[in-house]
Amino acid sequence: MSEHNWEDKSEQEWRELLGDEAYYVLREKGTERPFSGKYLSCDKEGIYRCAGCGQKLFDANHQFDAHCGWPSFDKAIQGSVDYVKDASHGMIRTEILCSRCGGHLGHVFDDGPTETGQRYCVNSLAMRHEDDE
Repeated sequence: MSEHNWEDKSEQEWRELLGDEAYYVLREKGTERPFSGKYLSCDKEGIYRCAGCGQKLFDANHQFDAHCGWPSFDKAIQGSVDYVKDASHGMIRTEILCSRCGGHLGHVFDDGPTETGQRYCVNSLAMRHEDDE
């Protein structure tokens, strides 16, 4: 999928590529219902990729159960995520976006339990596990 020019995709092309639910999360900055995501449990080894463009985002070795309702990781693969201040919903957070296609992944917080201190809270709909491809 990496040969695509992600900036030139129309919203209709994105919708056709992703389907309605993933489009809502990745392109409209939506959030899936807590505890509903396919990747909530951390029982897979390997790599999680962006559901929009296939870029590697997270190594499963960095996934942990944060009991927050969404898959959580303590770090992203270097260079795979862009960080944007998000002041929506009456709070200040850091939104995480795929650095290749700009798809909304979720948010990162500074309350992680590991030595990184990070908790990347990611929508399952925004990712694919490499075994699912």
